[in-house]
Amino acid sequence: MKIAVIIPAYNEAPSIAKVVNAIPKEINALVIVVNNGSTDNTVEEAEHEGAIVLNEPRKGYGWACLKGITYAYDQHAEILVFMDGDFSDHPNEMIQLIAPIETGKMDFVLGSRVLGERERGSLTPQQVFGNWLATRMIRIFYGVKFSDLGPFRAIHANALKSLNMSDKTYGWTIEMQIKAAKKKLRFCEIPVSYRKRIGVSKVSGTIKGTVLAGIKIIWAVFKYRF
Repeated sequence: MKIAVIIPAYNEAPSIAKVVNAIPKEINALVIVVNNGSTDNTVEEAEHEGAIVLNEPRKGYGWACLKGITYAYDQHAEILVFMDGDFSDHPNEMIQLIAPIETGKMDFVLGSRVLGERERGSLTPQQVFGNWLATRMIRIFYGVKFSDLGPFRAIHANALKSLNMSDKTYGWTIEMQIKAAKKKLRFCEIPVSYRKRIGVSKVSGTIKGTVLAGIKIIWAVFKYRF
């Protein structure tokens, strides 16, 4: 199956080459880095490693993902993988992530940092609490159990199309999980490893980002329920 890896990136010059290089060569993936208004050498670093670079000037994680999705669809990708560009994820674990979709057993696979091995300090206290609260609310309102809102995930193209994703900013990951629950997609979680990111997080690394992300996530739970 044709695989596309979508990596939203904003000022990830120190890490993006490591991410691209660590993607398993045997899956022959189409690697798409979506430059979300970087002011450093993110574009040059990604292109040097052979990634396709798209530019999305509208700031927002969701905007970048939607840009990458459109391109992946145009290239007839059958499985889309999403991951961050800060090298906190372990790209080599992508093989385990896509396997249940390739065999036809699952539509959507989430890489869970909570269930996997993670480096001490790789998740901030606010991330740990936010994950716990959001996944608990999803379980209460939608009757499905997730352990994480992690960015490392894989989904079949047809399943993704059925979700009609629309969030442009912080609510992207939870929107996908809520809609997957509502659509009754076949999904599972696979434990993944997680390490401290290279550089400072644009969300959990700032008070503004943390607060806005928290508000957006809680709002999404109620928005799609009612």
